[in-house]
Amino acid sequence: MNGPVPATPAGPGAVPGVPAAPDAVSGGASTAPDAAPRVPDVPRAARHGGPEAGTPRWARPGLWAVLALAAFLHTWALGRNGDANDYYAAAILSGTQSWKAFFFGALDAGSFITVDKPPVALWVMGLSARIFGYGTWSMLLPQAVAGVAAVWVVHSAVRRSLAELPGHASQAAGLAAALVMTLTPITVAINRDNNPDTILVLLLVLAAWFCLEAVRGGRTRPLVVSAVLIGLAFNTKMLQAYLVVPAFALVYLALAPGTVVRRFGRLLAAGAALAASSGWWMLVVDLWPAGSRPYVGGSTDNSVRDLVIGYNGLGRIFGGSGRGSGGGGGFGGEPGAGRLFNEVLAGQISWLLPFAVLALACGLVLATRRSLTGARAALLLWGGWLVVHYAVFSFSSGTFHPYYTTAMAPAVAALTGIGGVLMWQAHRDSPAWAWALPLGVAVTGAWSFTVLRRSPDFVPWLAWAVAGMSAVAALGLVAARLGRRSRLRIAAVALLVGVIGGLAGPAAYALTPLGAAVNGTNPTAGPAGGGGPGGLRGFDGMPGGAVRGGMRDGGPDRFLSAEMIAYLKENRGGATWLVAVGGAQSASSAILSTGLPVIAMGGFTGGDPAMTVDRLRELVASGRLGYVMPGDGRRGPGGGGSSEVSTWVRAECTAVAPSEYGGAGAAEGTTGTGPSLYRCG
Repeated sequence: MNGPVPATPAGPGAVPGVPAAPDAVSGGASTAPDAAPRVPDVPRAARHGGPEAGTPRWARPGLWAVLALAAFLHTWALGRNGDANDYYAAAILSGTQSWKAFFFGALDAGSFITVDKPPVALWVMGLSARIFGYGTWSMLLPQAVAGVAAVWVVHSAVRRSLAELPGHASQAAGLAAALVMTLTPITVAINRDNNPDTILVLLLVLAAWFCLEAVRGGRTRPLVVSAVLIGLAFNTKMLQAYLVVPAFALVYLALAPGTVVRRFGRLLAAGAALAASSGWWMLVVDLWPAGSRPYVGGSTDNSVRDLVIGYNGLGRIFGGSGRGSGGGGGFGGEPGAGRLFNEVLAGQISWLLPFAVLALACGLVLATRRSLTGARAALLLWGGWLVVHYAVFSFSSGTFHPYYTTAMAPAVAALTGIGGVLMWQAHRDSPAWAWALPLGVAVTGAWSFTVLRRSPDFVPWLAWAVAGMSAVAALGLVAARLGRRSRLRIAAVALLVGVIGGLAGPAAYALTPLGAAVNGTNPTAGPAGGGGPGGLRGFDGMPGGAVRGGMRDGGPDRFLSAEMIAYLKENRGGATWLVAVGGAQSASSAILSTGLPVIAMGGFTGGDPAMTVDRLRELVASGRLGYVMPGDGRRGPGGGGSSEVSTWVRAECTAVAPSEYGGAGAAEGTTGTGPSLYRCG
């Protein structure tokens, strides 16, 4: 390693000015220092993504250590999270009581209305709750397992994409990607909750794994499997699943073996599989007679099609429900190019975004010059994933929660692992590339320092430690290029310091969800006041809280007191539903505290037209519903159900005096604690 490094002749598989190098991780010497790495020298199994000959001793223990860390972050003190998000928890509990409610994803066991998402994630948690009984662990443990599985899949996909490289570079890249994924703060927070995003991410990274296999081998089957997995992801969170489709399709069309016509034909087959796996549940629900199934929550016309296009489609992009009902993007800050770097979102996902972008750009150049087809395909796929998500998440005007950004974590992790290893090799072997890695380390450290200083009371010394480590690492990498002795060791030590400095900030944020109960409606990580637990508000601007005595502490629908619920249970008789209320917040709390069906007339937002006068009259006349608490007009049309429903209830039903259930206030109109309870029939 003494003296100038001789340049290699330009040729296939070589980067001009980059000699063949010793192993990128172990530092072992190359047997042919003046020759470019030759793909035929790589074991055949490794070229096809199989186990590499001479797998380093640290590879498997390193992977198991990262997976153990992920499991710890996702499960420590998980029991304190209670029901997490009441809305989904109520649907999971209802699904354990009724297979009909299970299939449709109904909020209540009586199947009056569904939640506003398709049911695949609910099915995963619901099956566990059916087997082991409903509880925090039976509901949330599948989420934790899915989070750990996603880390393993990202590791495997990254490792296999760099199997063309000699030595242990692919193992190092996979391990780095797995560690970044594990320590992404918002991913830790959401994997301790029961929102559908955890299952969405697992399905999408599995789809990416199969797509990359299809690109390497040119076969139809893995491409079709990838499409089916995206379809399952669609039935988890609808159109958000499709954000990866442009990158997957373009990478396959551009880089897969075979003629363009054959590649296009395989894409058509995958498209048919995607349509079938996406649309089957929607087709079943929309063809099912509306009178014998629950109302589709979040829709305007009781159809999944409208839910896909409106509330969960255009509504997320343009605001409101996609039908002109107003915006709701305040959870993640104002739309714009800098949204992901604002005070709310920066600490959740942005720590390594600048490095990932630099790694993508440099990695593509290096992989192209070295004819690393697998690495180039992976960089383009994960890069396309990141770019599309960045554009949609940054500029959407609709409801945007910070935890949506967990879908970006696999791309950031994969690009960091793949691009980072390629940059390390280039830094070590080519003076022309000596700037890239030190720049990435310095930018990462500077941005981490900025994010940490936004919350100066949160581990106050950490920002300065990160700045110091990053500066030392960047200078050490530069000095290693200038030195003549032990420069590889200096560079390796500097890189290790840079990795520790770059991951210290997100690691500190990732630990915070373990110290408090999850805010189920809006889980985040980090310090209070800076986007972390307790720092953001819950649904409709109110703080999230746990279920206590049949009401959500501090929540917007806080009118079902423990006394009222006791009265309703005592006087329920043979009715199917305990009571009908305006919105899902009151209904969810009552379902969880009683285990009985409760109707949410206006769905999640309180504005769904699920309840009509005719429907209410039918339920009352049949004896399936005896008590109603009409909406008060605070949220949505009529504040839960239509104004006609509220008028009919007040005209045809009898107001229950608060004294009958221990309440206070007037018997008519609005009581001292909320809308009146009415006895119907």
